[in-house]
Amino acid sequence: MDGSADLRARLRAIVAQRMETDPAHDLAHLDRVWVNAQAIADDQTDIPVLLAASYLHDLVNLSKDDPDRHLASRQSARESEPILSKLGYSPNQIRAIQHAIEAHSFSANITPVSPEACILRDADRLDALGAIGIARNFSVSGALGRALYDPADPFAANRSLDDLTYSLDHWKVKLLGLPSDMLTEGGKTLARQRIELMIRFLEDFADEIGQSLPADWTNS
Repeated sequence: MDGSADLRARLRAIVAQRMETDPAHDLAHLDRVWVNAQAIADDQTDIPVLLAASYLHDLVNLSKDDPDRHLASRQSARESEPILSKLGYSPNQIRAIQHAIEAHSFSANITPVSPEACILRDADRLDALGAIGIARNFSVSGALGRALYDPADPFAANRSLDDLTYSLDHWKVKLLGLPSDMLTEGGKTLARQRIELMIRFLEDFADEIGQSLPADWTNS
């Protein structure tokens, strides 16, 4: 068992059809998470465990507005077991992969305790940042029928943030704070780089709608 291209191809083939329903959580998302994970990993990382966790972490993908969304990572971990057994993973490896899958989710609120789980969580959250993160945010929000922003108060200076209604509010509610929530040094470095791009986008966005970007949106 290793991190070979053949194993990756087999994992991609297994999940391909299951990842066609959500453009923000599709096969391309899994590929990007794997790229991110490799960038963060070191020579102590169990690569076969990390590879499988990267491609199976969204086996069950519930909509952002689904009341059971916080259970999705546990369900994904459970459904990964027969797949991993057929691929030849050992019981210990399967348990490690399942933990990484369970703990990657923001909404599940499970603390990662292994290096691979920490890497996967950071790798998944990195995909919510940078240019891809911007695209994913507006793609998901559009699919859910949310407005781009509140034209009366775009940056919530005099109202409560509401990311169930406004796409832009999700940046302040969650995305801009992700760099400080990274668990690995590599994840922190990449997150800071990607958030700089997002701040530049916000500054341009504010300028184009005739607003000034509040200082508290640039130092979250």
